[in-house]
Amino acid sequence: MALVLNEDEQMLRETVSGFVADKAPVKALRELRDNNSEDGFDRALWSEMAEMGFAGVLVDEDNGGVDMGFVAAGLIAEQMGRNLTASPFLSTSVLAATALRKGGSAAQKSEWLGKIASGETIMALAVDEGRKHNPNALKTTAVRFGNGFKLNGSKAMVVDGHVADQLIVAAKTDGGTTLFLVDPKTAGLTTTRTDMIDARNAAKLDLNDVEVTADAVIGEVDGGAEVLNHVLNAGRAVVGAELVGASSKAFEDTTDYIRERKQFGTEVGRFQALQHRSSHLYSELEIARSAMLASLTALDDSADDADLIVSMSKAKIGSVAKLASQEGVQMHGGVGMTDEYDIGLYMKRIRVAQELFGDAHYHMEHIAKAKGI
Repeated sequence: MALVLNEDEQMLRETVSGFVADKAPVKALRELRDNNSEDGFDRALWSEMAEMGFAGVLVDEDNGGVDMGFVAAGLIAEQMGRNLTASPFLSTSVLAATALRKGGSAAQKSEWLGKIASGETIMALAVDEGRKHNPNALKTTAVRFGNGFKLNGSKAMVVDGHVADQLIVAAKTDGGTTLFLVDPKTAGLTTTRTDMIDARNAAKLDLNDVEVTADAVIGEVDGGAEVLNHVLNAGRAVVGAELVGASSKAFEDTTDYIRERKQFGTEVGRFQALQHRSSHLYSELEIARSAMLASLTALDDSADDADLIVSMSKAKIGSVAKLASQEGVQMHGGVGMTDEYDIGLYMKRIRVAQELFGDAHYHMEHIAKAKGI
């Protein structure tokens, strides 16, 4: 597995880097937060991203996408992480696009993939129901009713759930797990926006006898677990890329700060203790970046052990990112806890993102079980 970027991927990274730094820097997130934006992101900016091809990075060309694969999606997410860019990229262009490509019917793909690529439609994946990620503990049920199903239950931490035009809901059926496309305006479905510490979008869903037709099923009835696992792995790998971007920028901001801050007439960056901590963190970030590329490449190659590689990557990156944010705040000293400096914003986003789709403990346990440890 060659953990290097090809020429197209290098060009993509440079393009995204310039675009996001110019159009959606950290200042833009502050404005969204301070203005209490109802959407939580800039819709005009999202349309521009779609025109640049970002929204359709995982959509096939027949449906208007650029179909560059998961490494490309990760490169986009990494630059968004560096700038704390708020957008529906993860929920729509990664999770929903992957679900539809993996399990969608021809009619579903024809109807929705083009709208994802154009930025016209926003989708959200509704899986988790408790305080921690646990896709194997679904309590939401789907019971056959007429020519369709009735859904009952609740969902938590639905990324972009309150602005979604369509929801992909995971529910228990008689013989397993099934995924459903659900219109959020359907009777019996209540969506409540969740206030997040990272000023991002999430929602809680309550489903009370929500009726859907059989055409709403993504994949096969009772056969949604395989599709869902593929979708979650895509999300884990891309969130990992975002975390690499956020933690790398937090590290750069911190090292810049300690080169300037003086104590006893000397830049604190000259103190050996801080140099050791910085060196250690730099090494960890390089390992995290390799893990990121390994997981994205494994998904692109449909590797047999992709599931374990993705779990390894998410566990490692989450731990490193958490360390980067903690070290950043500590090395900034007292000002690191103030809103004036960006390091606190990076810490908040990292803490949320490292929990998304399983934290380090979840994935280490998953690997241990798979290895029979």
